[in-house]
Amino acid sequence: MNTHDFAGRAGRSVRTPAPDDPSERARAYASVSLWLATAGDDLVAADALAGDREVDVAIVGAGFTGLWTAFYLAEARPDLRIAVVEREIAGYGASGRNGGWASALFPSSLATLARGADRDAALRQHAEMRASVDEVIRAAAAAGIDARLAKGGTLTLARTATQLERARAEVAEARAWGRGEDDIVLLDAEAARGRLNAAGVLGGTYTPDCAAVHPGRLVRGLVRAVRERGVRVHERTAATRIAPHVVETDRGTLTASHVVRATEGYTPGLPGHTRDVVPVHSLIIATAPLPDGMWEEIGLARRETFTDGRHLVIYGQRTADDRIVFGGRGAPYRLGSSTRLDRGAAARVHAKLHRTLVDLLPVLRDVEITHAWGGALGIARDWHASVGLDPATGMGWAGGYVGDGVTTTNLAGRTLRDLVLGESTALTALPWVGHRSPRWEPEPVRWLGVNAGLRAMAAADAEERATGRDSVAARVMAPFTGGH
Repeated sequence: MNTHDFAGRAGRSVRTPAPDDPSERARAYASVSLWLATAGDDLVAADALAGDREVDVAIVGAGFTGLWTAFYLAEARPDLRIAVVEREIAGYGASGRNGGWASALFPSSLATLARGADRDAALRQHAEMRASVDEVIRAAAAAGIDARLAKGGTLTLARTATQLERARAEVAEARAWGRGEDDIVLLDAEAARGRLNAAGVLGGTYTPDCAAVHPGRLVRGLVRAVRERGVRVHERTAATRIAPHVVETDRGTLTASHVVRATEGYTPGLPGHTRDVVPVHSLIIATAPLPDGMWEEIGLARRETFTDGRHLVIYGQRTADDRIVFGGRGAPYRLGSSTRLDRGAAARVHAKLHRTLVDLLPVLRDVEITHAWGGALGIARDWHASVGLDPATGMGWAGGYVGDGVTTTNLAGRTLRDLVLGESTALTALPWVGHRSPRWEPEPVRWLGVNAGLRAMAAADAEERATGRDSVAARVMAPFTGGH
């Protein structure tokens, strides 16, 4: 593929599977992302709901949140009747489209968490996020899932003076919270380039709390694992309405003691949930596998995930088959919380991502881009992820991960297990449990506000390049993006 011809490739992310041909649908699913194309699975939808059923737990959404919840519930209580419904196939949404970071990142800062609870509770949340990285690795191995995991940590490069100052401030703040060098460390230019030999590096930070993962193999492995444990996963079964003890679908109705909503960026498609989160697209490109000599020049010897200190988020990883997968934000929010990618906008963002990657690693200038895709992540109005269950109605939920969901979903699944079973545990006492985010504004105010925020982050980076000073626009936006 021509490295600048992204329009056709981006279009694959919005291809609609044929309604009556399973093999054609499977080919369409494989075209969604590199991850689904190389998941080691035939991607044939299975076990559509065939009429009404009564179960103990009904889960809506077969992404990481829904599958981890089913996995841990089935392990704890093999006698439970658990059903998961999914509009397409397991992993069709963000779980099969993300950048492959199983990180300890949480969208709300420690200060924000402490304001809602206290300092100790905020630190417990952080500790559980760190531990959850290892739990993803442990649970995948225990279930026999080869998700190509490598816990190489995350390198955040500082490539301008303002980014370096933010890196220093981040480490200083971490120390004020009692977080030591085992958690995050400041790197000088030589140490940062020793991990990733990028252009213009002045320094950076490093945390060990991230594993590069093949999310397609993980999510498709999880659906097999839960089925082996007796869970019914009904693919090609679209939930049309959820209510206490009821999930209505286009193929029948589930009646359940507990109903768990695990729909993340697709939540606005459910009646009554239009303003719970907004779906914002993150877009990604992948290179062809790179030769050993090129990797000797680039680095990432431990498959570190990487980003830099700009405001409009970018992220990358070295895959197990020696590609670079590189993504970022910037695609506009679509009116009415649509989860469909605009093909033209996606192509423009993919091309910009390619330019950004080459600016970061000039050695990749002539390397082929083989895949380009995108996916919708969910953002709550206060940028605060949450998990909870209402005992009066039996309705549970989790989401609002703001793109940091590969690990957070695992913590959510274990927490929902405890909540459904009525157990009071260290997980159910975490400050994100039971948090209720305010609803987003109606349209078109929502469209105006979200897109203004995206443009502000891009403008903040341009402002810093022009002035050499910390962005005023970014400081203004911080309270609205989970910061201080």
